Amino acid sequence: MPSTRSKALALAFFTVAYNLVEGGVSMLGAALSGSDALLGFGLDSFVESLSGLIMVWRFWKLDLAEDNEEFEKIEQRAARLIGYSFFLLGGYVILDAGWALVRHEAPETSLIGIGLATASIIVMPVLFLLKYRLGKAIGSRSLVADSKETLACLMLSFALLIGSGSYYVWRLWWIDSVAALVIAVLIIREGFETLEDLD
Repeated sequence: MPSTRSKALALAFFTVAYNLVEGGVSMLGAALSGSDALLGFGLDSFVESLSGLIMVWRFWKLDLAEDNEEFEKIEQRAARLIGYSFFLLGGYVILDAGWALVRHEAPETSLIGIGLATASIIVMPVLFLLKYRLGKAIGSRSLVADSKETLACLMLSFALLIGSGSYYVWRLWWIDSVAALVIAVLIIREGFETLEDLD
């Protein structure tokens, strides 16, 4: 049976790998189609991979069986970094969606974008649950916070699909950006809550 640390590391490595592949495919799709939505989705994936890298560092750095005081120091530092990554992600989404509203930019329907969003909607709920349950089981606030960053990725994938679909059916050009802004506020609030829990 793999150790708890091995499970956490496996989830972190998968998070980084998945987001890097997702980001790379998004960038390629954006280059081929000229889609700003795909470009934004790709950049968002790279930001989210930071959270996974923090978890790699956190669980590589210290085994759960080691000294409790050192464990708590590393855990606090990792949770704080995850909290800051929420601000980075939320801030980026606000800038991207706000600029799209200013420019009256309609979401572009792209098979690559739809495929990526659909893949995330399938993968991210499972990844979120695995991280959240493991984080709760081992008392790791940083892993629980990281699971919520995965949940943010899921919400943004829904926003991409809803925005593309709404524009295709009803020509509601603004709904994609408005949905993203609402999600960005939730993401930033999660960042504040993560940091408040450390006080």
